[in-house]
Amino acid sequence: MNKGFFGHPAGLSTLFFTEMWERFSYYGMRAILILFMTATIADKGLGIDPQNAGAIYGLYTAGVYLLTLPGGWLADNILGQRKAIWYGGILIMIGHLILAIPGSPGIFVLGLVFVASGTGLLKPNISSIVGDLYPEGGARRDQGFSIFYMGINLGSFFGQIAVPILATYNWHWGFGAAAIGMFIGLIQFRLTQGSLNDLGLTPKLKEETKEKKGLRKANSSLAGILALALVVFLVILQYTHVIDLTTATGIAQAVGVVIVVITLFYFLYIIVAGGLDPDELKKVLVIFFLFVGAALFWSGFEQAGSSLNLFAQDFTNRMVGTWEMPAGMLQTANSLVIILFAPIVGWIWVKLAAKNLNPNTPIKFGIGIILMGLGFVVMYFAAQIAATGTKVGMGWLWFTFFLHSIGELTLSPVGLSATTKLSPKRYVGQMMGIWFVGASLGNLIAGLFAGGVDVKNPSQMPGLFMSVVIFAFVSGVLFIVFNPILKKWMGNVN
Repeated sequence: MNKGFFGHPAGLSTLFFTEMWERFSYYGMRAILILFMTATIADKGLGIDPQNAGAIYGLYTAGVYLLTLPGGWLADNILGQRKAIWYGGILIMIGHLILAIPGSPGIFVLGLVFVASGTGLLKPNISSIVGDLYPEGGARRDQGFSIFYMGINLGSFFGQIAVPILATYNWHWGFGAAAIGMFIGLIQFRLTQGSLNDLGLTPKLKEETKEKKGLRKANSSLAGILALALVVFLVILQYTHVIDLTTATGIAQAVGVVIVVITLFYFLYIIVAGGLDPDELKKVLVIFFLFVGAALFWSGFEQAGSSLNLFAQDFTNRMVGTWEMPAGMLQTANSLVIILFAPIVGWIWVKLAAKNLNPNTPIKFGIGIILMGLGFVVMYFAAQIAATGTKVGMGWLWFTFFLHSIGELTLSPVGLSATTKLSPKRYVGQMMGIWFVGASLGNLIAGLFAGGVDVKNPSQMPGLFMSVVIFAFVSGVLFIVFNPILKKWMGNVN
């Protein structure tokens, strides 16, 4: 394959810029999403109360990750990766165009459905082709993914600048900018996809043996029984008034229940009927605990776009001279920290490994979750100041985002790598799907948490932020305390 992008296959350039513009649109739109929903009708917003706005936000961001599962299946079985990326980008652009046209909350939700569906098609399959560029694997493949990851953060950085600035003039201009970003990405992909040669053109479906067909049929029957049981369970919850499916909050809670039940059932099924040997069984149990840790981390981290965005809007002094910085722009701190510190954190792990001091995966998870909690310690004190009626400086949020971003570097790439290593070979794809489900659950919790932020009653915010601190510290410490057991279960996986 032709070389032409930092000494890597020329196709990496196509994927780099396609993903960069997709992330420009996604993170740019996310930076203004909950602010637009909670803005009053007089301010050209939707006037949705924070509780339901947070639930809608959580459902949307959770849906983005959940839909990567059918998105990957469609590509493998019907479309092929290239068509999945193309059609996914088109759906994303249409979704942003719908959001760019003033309309009712129903039309707004329709736009979110288009964006989430398109992202579910595009995101897993573009990453899959990046891996296919390096059939030899090894360090060059890791380096290729590092370059690709840089495109993700460049896109999110510029998106979180351009979209919020335009949204200060008109919310729909911001959504329109996100649509233009995806349009540029699509044109770039169409014009340069020849550099990918034949990668991603045909579905990866292989002929099934009779045994596989029988197993698939049995799994389908089992899935049908589980779906029916979940419907009955949700009906019971509705009629016992545990949840209210007539509200966005109730629907989000129901989706959370479904995610948890399906995940628990999946792990139970794999453990009992997955044909695992004792070593595989222990490694799958470790993956389950990593799933829990990831969901806990993202439930705090992803509040950057929900509760912390509301705090930036109403309780933060964003004046730079005579110009007021849009609230969503503060989130650029995450992308900037990732770009600047990813090589440093990687260098630290290498140096520690050379001295045989590199922390193993459970300890890194514990550190990452505790760093997320420390970010909310900062916000606890910022909220106490805000509760007195004084707006806080932007430095409070920036320091929080710094701690969260270092936590992300400590946990996310490590968890991704560990999941691929720990998974039994016949279940690698499914376990990677479970990793995305963990992010989905975390995003949903983050949205529901934002619903508890009452901008008219800032005195309740310190308590809310402290609740995150407590569960983060307890969870992080538990990972460190149980590290010897988890490390033993991991066997030869570092």
